[in-house]
Amino acid sequence: MGLMNQLGQSDIAVHPVALGTAGFGWNISGTQATAQLNRFAELGGNLIDTADSYSAGRAEQVIGTWMRTAGTRDRMVIATKVGKNLDAAGLSARSIVAAVDASLERLQTDRIDVLYFHAEDDQVSLEESLSAAAELIRQGKVRVLGASNFSPASLTQARILASQGLPRFEVATANYSLLNRKAVEGELSLVCAAQEVSIAPYFALANGYLGHLRDRRVRAGDSTHLRAAHSHDNRHGHRVLQALDDVAISHGVDISTVALAWLLDRPQVAATAVGCDSISDLEALMHAPTLHLTSAQIAALTKASN
Repeated sequence: MGLMNQLGQSDIAVHPVALGTAGFGWNISGTQATAQLNRFAELGGNLIDTADSYSAGRAEQVIGTWMRTAGTRDRMVIATKVGKNLDAAGLSARSIVAAVDASLERLQTDRIDVLYFHAEDDQVSLEESLSAAAELIRQGKVRVLGASNFSPASLTQARILASQGLPRFEVATANYSLLNRKAVEGELSLVCAAQEVSIAPYFALANGYLGHLRDRRVRAGDSTHLRAAHSHDNRHGHRVLQALDDVAISHGVDISTVALAWLLDRPQVAATAVGCDSISDLEALMHAPTLHLTSAQIAALTKASN
């Protein structure tokens, strides 16, 4: 695959590896986050994935300060999410407008490149939410829309509303990895393909189990993140790790690089967000788009993950 992919039908092109920032301002300090952002940009990355609810907005603040001081705003594609920050919860028109204005202030920018609705809101009509987004797009505060954790039925409803003049979703996020394929493969993938909507997986490494957390053991007081990774430590997980080891050894790379390369080869996947605990983790993952897996290797990984 090429090193830049188009998001949906938009004019936005992104590197296939997006930098996830859920840990910024929480378990990743501002200094560590800045170092990650610098290295990410050096390696050609341009898609930064964040949310107004990550560390109660501190992740956006870290990103905004970095872009201002490093002068990188015009090189970056900023994707943020609204709907889960307690100060502007849900997807009502009022909440969306307030959340976007707050995100713009924290990010120290005049525009959000990709605005995700963070989750469905069954208390608000999708028409109201999309109408509010349409006005933000008209004002130049938002470029395109994305849907996070939306059902195929809701994406279909959004497509109908788009045919009536409201903005369309260009990208959809979902939990997708070698260890979690059901959420995407099937109806969601078909709907996205029919609508030319890109897919941007998260938890691409199964909470780190397909990386440096594979051998960690859970102890009392350990983080929710580590516990989530450990939930994959079963026969299925071991089978996938063995397949990854076989491929990784043949290429001389980390298993995380192989796991990400497999995911980037899946239909409709344009980019995948990955959170990193270290610069070395980030460097390994940034090689994934250029790692050529043979058809036999892809088939072996796919079979192991069934």
